[in-house]
Amino acid sequence: MGVYDVDMTGRQVMVTGCTAGLGRAGAIKLAEMGADVALVCRHRGKGEALQEEIAQRTRRDCASLFVGDLGSQRDIRAIAEAYLATDRPLHVLFNNAGVIMQRKTRTVDGFETTFGVNHIGYFLLTLLLVERLEALAPARIVNTASDAHKSSGGRLDFDNLGAEKKFSIMRAYGSSKLANILFTRELARRLEGRGITVNAFHPGMVGSDFSKNNGLLARIVMNLLRPFSRSPLEGAETGVYLCTSSEVEGKTGRYYYDCKEHEPAAQATNDEDAKRLWELSEGWTGASL
Repeated sequence: MGVYDVDMTGRQVMVTGCTAGLGRAGAIKLAEMGADVALVCRHRGKGEALQEEIAQRTRRDCASLFVGDLGSQRDIRAIAEAYLATDRPLHVLFNNAGVIMQRKTRTVDGFETTFGVNHIGYFLLTLLLVERLEALAPARIVNTASDAHKSSGGRLDFDNLGAEKKFSIMRAYGSSKLANILFTRELARRLEGRGITVNAFHPGMVGSDFSKNNGLLARIVMNLLRPFSRSPLEGAETGVYLCTSSEVEGKTGRYYYDCKEHEPAAQATNDEDAKRLWELSEGWTGASL
């Protein structure tokens, strides 16, 4: 059976960062496979356009929209509250929203933006929805990470998570992706026996709008790299596989690339760092299991 041959009829999937790139491709494909999709995005107009496209492709009213900035804890809580208020089940949470920032900026909550969106966004939204996922167990959480975690400069630098000492675009992004894998491992450990699996994946270099928020030079670079990049659907394939395939049923706390399990860098398997990151994240968000 191919990756996209799974029948997802009756399954509810939430996808964040879904109006561009692999998130958009993944949301469309999951809907075409029969899932109902909850689309989480920052821009209402783009979200509504995607809703309409999904309806046209599937001939079903199967996409709902939740608008908010995953760099804002207030918005994240509002998204989760709005979804829970629908009383819908939730079978899969696909955490995909992410940014890469050329310059150091901060979220409304004071976090360095790359870390605030890419890690805190995953952490808080997941913990707010985990009870709904558990109620429909077996359920799945899928986190978009990256082999860029190898650019973190070694173990997670807890003294520089907010770029207090220095800021480097690739170090900040790599650290946020390292945090995604550490979060995946620790969440999998804490959810053991509760019927929810948690896995992360590397999508490869995807030709998309990612990083184009960083100005003309970034747009030029991304366009130059496009011939050597994967299509958004190719980038989404492993994520969709983890959301749907029976081959990974019961497997948790792992890291995948090209629909196969891979070993991440050593710093991404440090369970002491994973636990410390978790405890700090609880303090930053007020959320816990």
